[in-house]
Amino acid sequence: MGLPTEPLAGDPGDVVPTDPRKVYDVRDVVSRVVDGGELLEIQPRWARNLVVGFARLDGRAVGIVANQPRYLGGVLDADTAQKGARFVRTCNTFNLPLLVFVDTPGFMPGTRQEQAGVIRHGAKLLHAFAEGEVPKLTVVLRKAYGGAYITMNSRALGAHMAFAWPGAEVGVMGPKQAVGIVHRRDIAAAHDPEAERDRLADAYADEHLTAGVAAADGHVDEIIDPAATRARLAWGLSTLGGIERGSYRGNLPL
Repeated sequence: MGLPTEPLAGDPGDVVPTDPRKVYDVRDVVSRVVDGGELLEIQPRWARNLVVGFARLDGRAVGIVANQPRYLGGVLDADTAQKGARFVRTCNTFNLPLLVFVDTPGFMPGTRQEQAGVIRHGAKLLHAFAEGEVPKLTVVLRKAYGGAYITMNSRALGAHMAFAWPGAEVGVMGPKQAVGIVHRRDIAAAHDPEAERDRLADAYADEHLTAGVAAADGHVDEIIDPAATRARLAWGLSTLGGIERGSYRGNLPL
Protein backbone atom coordinates (compact mmCIF):
# COMPACT_ATOMS: atom_id res chain seq x y z
CA MET A 1 0.00 0.00 0.00
CA GLY A 2 1.46 3.37 -1.09
CA LEU A 3 1.81 6.58 0.84
CA PRO A 4 -1.26 8.87 0.97
CA THR A 5 -1.16 11.53 -1.73
CA GLU A 6 -4.13 13.66 -0.69
CA PRO A 7 -4.11 16.32 2.05
CA LEU A 8 -6.58 16.52 4.91
CA ALA A 9 -10.02 17.50 3.69
CA GLY A 10 -10.94 21.17 3.88
CA ASP A 11 -9.99 24.56 2.56
CA PRO A 12 -6.75 25.82 4.18
CA GLY A 13 -8.26 29.29 4.19
CA ASP A 14 -10.94 28.17 6.63
CA VAL A 15 -8.48 27.89 9.52
CA VAL A 16 -6.99 31.38 9.11
CA PRO A 17 -9.01 34.17 10.81
CA THR A 18 -9.40 37.37 8.80
CA ASP A 19 -8.80 39.40 11.97
CA PRO A 20 -4.99 39.79 12.20
CA ARG A 21 -5.24 39.92 16.01
CA LYS A 22 -6.59 36.37 16.21
CA VAL A 23 -4.24 33.41 16.31
CA TYR A 24 -4.34 29.99 14.65
CA ASP A 25 -2.06 27.00 14.24
CA VAL A 26 -0.22 27.20 10.93
CA ARG A 27 0.19 23.42 11.01
CA ASP A 28 -3.55 23.21 10.26
CA VAL A 29 -2.86 25.07 7.03
CA VAL A 30 0.07 22.84 6.14
CA SER A 31 -1.98 19.68 6.80
CA ARG A 32 -4.52 20.82 4.21
CA VAL A 33 -1.79 21.26 1.60
CA VAL A 34 0.70 18.40 1.94
CA ASP A 35 0.21 14.71 1.18
CA GLY A 36 -1.71 12.84 3.86
CA GLY A 37 -1.81 15.97 5.99
CA GLU A 38 1.47 14.77 7.52
CA LEU A 39 4.30 17.04 8.64
CA LEU A 40 7.45 15.66 10.30
CA GLU A 41 8.22 18.69 12.45
CA ILE A 42 11.81 19.34 13.50
CA GLN A 43 12.65 20.90 16.90
CA PRO A 44 8.97 21.50 17.76
CA ARG A 45 9.69 22.71 21.33
CA TRP A 46 12.35 25.28 20.45
CA ALA A 47 11.58 28.67 18.86
CA ARG A 48 7.94 27.66 18.51
CA ASN A 49 7.03 30.80 16.59
CA LEU A 50 8.60 29.16 13.55
CA VAL A 51 7.58 25.72 12.28
CA VAL A 52 10.05 23.73 10.19
CA GLY A 53 9.77 20.14 9.01
CA PHE A 54 9.57 17.64 6.19
CA ALA A 55 6.53 16.63 4.15
CA ARG A 56 5.52 15.46 0.70
CA LEU A 57 3.64 17.36 -1.95
CA ASP A 58 2.24 15.36 -4.85
CA GLY A 59 4.64 12.56 -3.88
CA ARG A 60 7.73 14.77 -3.79
CA ALA A 61 9.72 15.35 -0.58
CA VAL A 62 9.82 19.01 0.46
CA GLY A 63 10.95 21.16 3.36
CA ILE A 64 8.38 23.36 5.11
CA VAL A 65 9.15 26.70 6.77
CA ALA A 66 6.19 28.54 8.30
CA ASN A 67 5.59 31.37 10.73
CA GLN A 68 3.50 30.21 13.69
CA PRO A 69 0.96 32.89 14.77
CA ARG A 70 -0.01 30.70 17.71
CA TYR A 71 3.21 31.73 19.49
CA LEU A 72 4.26 35.37 19.80
CA GLY A 73 2.12 36.17 16.78
CA GLY A 74 4.61 34.52 14.41
CA VAL A 75 7.23 37.20 15.00
CA LEU A 76 10.83 36.43 14.04
CA ASP A 77 13.51 36.61 16.72
CA ALA A 78 17.09 35.45 17.26
CA ASP A 79 16.09 31.85 18.02
CA THR A 80 13.70 31.44 15.09
CA ALA A 81 16.28 32.92 12.72
CA GLN A 82 18.86 30.34 13.81
CA LYS A 83 16.34 27.51 13.62
CA GLY A 84 15.17 28.55 10.16
CA ALA A 85 18.66 29.15 8.78
CA ARG A 86 19.90 25.72 9.85
CA PHE A 87 16.84 24.01 8.34
CA VAL A 88 17.00 25.92 5.05
CA ARG A 89 20.66 25.01 4.66
CA THR A 90 19.89 21.38 5.45
CA CYS A 91 17.26 21.29 2.71
CA ASN A 92 19.67 22.92 0.27
CA THR A 93 22.35 20.38 1.14
CA PHE A 94 20.03 17.44 0.39
CA ASN A 95 18.35 19.05 -2.63
CA LEU A 96 14.88 19.39 -1.05
CA PRO A 97 12.57 22.09 -2.44
CA LEU A 98 11.34 24.64 0.10
CA LEU A 99 7.74 25.70 0.67
CA VAL A 100 7.48 28.83 2.82
CA PHE A 101 4.22 29.94 4.47
CA VAL A 102 4.40 33.55 5.64
CA ASP A 103 2.32 35.26 8.33
CA THR A 104 4.58 37.53 10.35
CA PRO A 105 4.37 41.06 11.78
CA GLY A 106 8.14 41.54 11.65
CA PHE A 107 11.19 41.04 13.83
CA MET A 108 10.92 41.14 17.60
CA PRO A 109 12.08 44.55 18.91
CA GLY A 110 13.75 45.30 22.23
CA THR A 111 17.11 45.43 23.97
CA ARG A 112 16.89 41.77 24.99
CA GLN A 113 16.72 40.72 21.33
CA GLU A 114 19.54 43.09 20.45
CA GLN A 115 21.67 41.46 23.11
CA ALA A 116 20.72 38.04 21.73
CA GLY A 117 22.03 39.11 18.32
CA VAL A 118 18.76 39.29 16.40
CA ILE A 119 20.33 41.29 13.57
CA ARG A 120 23.24 38.88 13.21
CA HIS A 121 21.05 35.79 13.37
CA GLY A 122 18.40 37.34 11.13
CA ALA A 123 21.09 37.88 8.53
CA LYS A 124 21.89 34.15 8.69
CA LEU A 125 18.31 33.26 7.75
CA LEU A 126 18.28 35.82 4.98
CA HIS A 127 21.58 34.53 3.63
CA ALA A 128 20.43 30.89 3.84
CA PHE A 129 17.42 31.64 1.64
CA ALA A 130 19.43 33.84 -0.72
CA GLU A 131 22.11 31.22 -1.34
CA GLY A 132 19.64 28.32 -1.66
CA GLU A 133 19.76 26.67 -5.07
CA VAL A 134 16.74 24.40 -4.68
CA PRO A 135 13.24 25.41 -5.87
CA LYS A 136 11.84 27.91 -3.34
CA LEU A 137 8.13 28.79 -3.29
CA THR A 138 6.46 31.27 -0.93
CA VAL A 139 2.81 31.77 0.04
CA VAL A 140 1.79 34.87 2.02
CA LEU A 141 -1.18 33.74 4.09
CA ARG A 142 -2.25 36.86 5.98
CA LYS A 143 0.46 39.46 6.62
CA ALA A 144 4.10 40.04 5.79
CA TYR A 145 5.67 43.20 7.12
CA GLY A 146 9.08 44.78 6.96
CA GLY A 147 12.41 43.01 7.12
CA ALA A 148 10.77 39.81 8.29
CA TYR A 149 8.88 39.47 5.00
CA ILE A 150 12.04 40.08 2.99
CA THR A 151 13.88 37.50 5.10
CA MET A 152 11.14 34.87 4.70
CA ASN A 153 12.05 34.01 1.11
CA SER A 154 10.57 37.06 -0.60
CA ARG A 155 10.49 37.49 -4.36
CA ALA A 156 13.22 40.13 -4.12
CA LEU A 157 15.40 37.73 -2.13
CA GLY A 158 15.23 35.05 -4.79
CA ALA A 159 12.02 33.05 -4.36
CA HIS A 160 11.34 31.26 -7.63
CA MET A 161 7.60 31.81 -7.18
CA ALA A 162 5.70 33.94 -4.67
CA PHE A 163 1.95 33.64 -4.15
CA ALA A 164 -0.43 35.52 -1.87
CA TRP A 165 -3.93 34.83 -0.65
CA PRO A 166 -6.49 37.55 -1.56
CA GLY A 167 -6.65 39.01 1.95
CA ALA A 168 -2.89 39.13 2.48
CA GLU A 169 -1.11 42.36 3.37
CA VAL A 170 2.49 43.02 2.29
CA GLY A 171 4.41 46.14 3.26
CA VAL A 172 7.25 47.86 5.05
CA MET A 173 5.29 47.87 8.32
CA GLY A 174 1.79 47.40 9.70
CA PRO A 175 -0.80 50.07 8.89
CA LYS A 176 -1.13 51.45 12.42
CA GLN A 177 2.61 51.76 12.82
CA ALA A 178 2.93 53.42 9.43
CA VAL A 179 0.25 56.07 10.01
CA GLY A 180 1.66 56.66 13.48
CA ILE A 181 4.75 58.00 11.71
CA VAL A 182 3.29 59.53 8.56
CA HIS A 183 0.25 61.14 10.19
CA ARG A 184 1.57 61.68 13.70
CA ARG A 185 0.45 65.30 13.91
CA ASP A 186 -2.99 64.67 12.43
CA ILE A 187 -3.64 61.88 14.95
CA ALA A 188 -2.46 64.00 17.88
CA ALA A 189 -4.73 66.90 16.81
CA ALA A 190 -7.83 64.75 16.30
CA HIS A 191 -10.77 64.88 18.71
CA ASP A 192 -10.57 61.07 19.04
CA PRO A 193 -6.95 60.03 18.30
CA GLU A 194 -7.62 56.30 18.40
CA ALA A 195 -10.56 56.52 15.99
CA GLU A 196 -8.51 58.74 13.68
CA ARG A 197 -5.60 56.29 13.80
CA ASP A 198 -7.93 53.41 12.88
CA ARG A 199 -9.45 55.40 10.01
CA LEU A 200 -6.08 56.39 8.60
CA ALA A 201 -4.74 52.85 9.07
CA ASP A 202 -7.63 51.37 7.08
CA ALA A 203 -7.05 53.87 4.28
CA TYR A 204 -3.30 53.20 4.29
CA ALA A 205 -3.82 49.43 4.14
CA ASP A 206 -6.24 49.73 1.21
CA GLU A 207 -3.83 51.95 -0.71
CA HIS A 208 -0.47 50.34 0.03
CA LEU A 209 -0.70 46.89 1.61
CA THR A 210 -3.20 44.77 -0.32
CA ALA A 211 -2.26 41.65 -2.25
CA GLY A 212 -3.32 43.42 -5.44
CA VAL A 213 -0.84 46.22 -4.83
CA ALA A 214 1.89 43.69 -4.03
CA ALA A 215 1.18 41.83 -7.27
CA ALA A 216 1.14 45.06 -9.29
CA ASP A 217 4.51 46.06 -7.83
CA GLY A 218 6.01 42.62 -8.53
CA HIS A 219 6.39 41.54 -4.90
CA VAL A 220 4.22 38.47 -5.57
CA ASP A 221 3.69 36.62 -8.84
CA GLU A 222 0.07 35.61 -8.39
CA ILE A 223 -2.89 36.03 -6.07
CA ILE A 224 -4.40 32.60 -5.48
CA ASP A 225 -7.52 31.28 -3.81
CA PRO A 226 -6.63 29.47 -0.57
CA ALA A 227 -8.36 26.33 -1.87
CA ALA A 228 -5.96 26.32 -4.85
CA THR A 229 -2.79 26.52 -2.73
CA ARG A 230 -1.87 22.86 -3.07
CA ALA A 231 -2.51 22.79 -6.80
CA ARG A 232 -0.47 25.93 -7.48
CA LEU A 233 2.45 24.74 -5.34
CA ALA A 234 2.41 21.35 -7.05
CA TRP A 235 2.37 23.09 -10.43
CA GLY A 236 5.25 25.31 -9.34
CA LEU A 237 7.35 22.35 -8.25
CA SER A 238 6.72 20.51 -11.50
CA THR A 239 7.63 23.64 -13.46
CA LEU A 240 10.82 24.18 -11.49
CA GLY A 241 11.78 20.51 -11.51
CA GLY A 242 14.46 21.13 -14.11
CA ILE A 243 16.48 23.54 -11.96
CA GLU A 244 20.06 22.34 -11.78
CA ARG A 245 22.19 23.00 -8.73
CA GLY A 246 25.75 24.15 -8.92
CA SER A 247 28.58 22.73 -6.87
CA TYR A 248 27.83 20.78 -3.71
CA ARG A 249 27.24 22.89 -0.61
CA GLY A 250 27.78 21.38 2.81
CA ASN A 251 25.75 22.39 5.86
CA LEU A 252 28.18 25.03 7.13
CA PRO A 253 28.31 26.04 10.79
CA LEU A 254 26.19 29.10 11.62
